Amino acid sequence: MVTPGLLYFALFKYWPMWGVLIAFKDYLPFRGFWNSPWVGFKHFDRFFHDPVFWLLFKNTFVLAIYNIVFFFPIPILIALMLNELRLEWFKRTIQTAIYIPHFVSWVVVVGMAYTFFSLENGIFTNMLVQAGMEKTNFLMSNTWFRPMIILEVIWKESGWGTIIFLAALSGVDPTLYEAAKIDGAGRFRQMWHITVPAIRSTIVILFILRLGNFLDTGFEQIFLMLNSTNREVGEVFDTYVYVNGIQQGQFSFSTAVGLFKSIVGLCLVLAANQISKKFGEQGVY
Repeated sequence: MVTPGLLYFALFKYWPMWGVLIAFKDYLPFRGFWNSPWVGFKHFDRFFHDPVFWLLFKNTFVLAIYNIVFFFPIPILIALMLNELRLEWFKRTIQTAIYIPHFVSWVVVVGMAYTFFSLENGIFTNMLVQAGMEKTNFLMSNTWFRPMIILEVIWKESGWGTIIFLAALSGVDPTLYEAAKIDGAGRFRQMWHITVPAIRSTIVILFILRLGNFLDTGFEQIFLMLNSTNREVGEVFDTYVYVNGIQQGQFSFSTAVGLFKSIVGLCLVLAANQISKKFGEQGVY
C-alpha cells in the first residue's frame, strides 16, 4: 500500500533533484546535461554581485514578512470563530462560502482586482470619487502594490487554511469545556485556556512548514500584477527566475537563483524547528 506513494516521491520529487547540478554547470542544451562544462560557483557569484540582488531580496523578504504577519494568523482566527458557532447549518454555510475562493485561479482573481481598482472604470475607484475622495491609481502605485497582494492572498486562501485547524479543534475533549463552565469560565476564557492550547502544536508545525516556503511569494499572482510602474517594489526572485530562465534561456543561472531560495528555506525550517523544541514543542522531526 505504501509503494505507490514511495514511487511518486521517488520519481517526481527526488529524481528531478539531480537537475540542480546545472546550477554548477554552464548548461548547453545541444551538449546535454552531463556533457555541459562545470563552472563551480560562477552563477552564484554573478547573482550575489548583481546590483539587482538586494532589490530582489528586499522585495521578496518584505512580501514574505507581510504573509507571515498578516496572512498566517487569519485562518487561525477564522477557525476559532467558526468553532464558536453553535448552529451547525450556519457554520457549514460559512465554511463553504470561504472555501470557494481557493478554487478560483489567480488569473481570475487578478482580473477581479483590475475590475474593482482600474483607474478609469474601477468599481471601487468610482465609489471613492463619488464619496468625494481623490481618485487613486491602485494598480500602478508602488505604495498599494504590497497591500493589494496580501489582501488578494487573504481573500483567496484564508478559508482553505482553516481546514487543518478545524480538524484539530474537532479532537478537543468536550468535557474540558463542561468543567470550565462549572468553574465559571465564560466563552472567551474557554477559548483562551482550552481551544487555543489544543491547536498550539498544530500552529507551530504549520508555521515551521510555512518558513520552508518563506521566499516563495507566489509567481503567478505577482507576475500578473506587475507593470512598468510598480516593478521596483514588485520584482521578486520568482519573476526574476522566469525572465532569465524561460524568456532568456539562462537555465543554469536561474537554477542557481532557485537553489539559493531553497537553501534559505531549509535553514529557516531547521532553525525554527530547533527553537520550537527549546520551548517544549515537538517540531516537525
